[in-house]
Amino acid sequence: MGKYNIAVLPGDGIGPEVIEQAAKVIEAVGEKYNHSFELKEGLLGGCAIDATGEPFPKETLELCKSSDAVLLGAVGGPKWDNLPGNKRPEAGLLGIRGALDYMQT
Repeated sequence: MGKYNIAVLPGDGIGPEVIEQAAKVIEAVGEKYNHSFELKEGLLGGCAIDATGEPFPKETLELCKSSDAVLLGAVGGPKWDNLPGNKRPEAGLLGIRGALDYMQT
């Protein structure tokens, strides 16, 4: 039996709907294979901009670093199209990839 912490970043648009269903799959897998998953939500993208003014808040970074995995939904939407590049939801994707060394091999 394993116990795993997963950072859940639903994001924007259809992201929360997709992540909600993905979380159900994760829970079903846990039940079937006797694993335990703790899902903790964080903010990334437009919802993070609305709540904190930043597309990738420090709290989200800490949540991701302390987790075994990250489940990420879609980010962005027309609501945030007129923001400067470093404040757009997509900047959150770049931030999380850089912070977690996603592009490293």
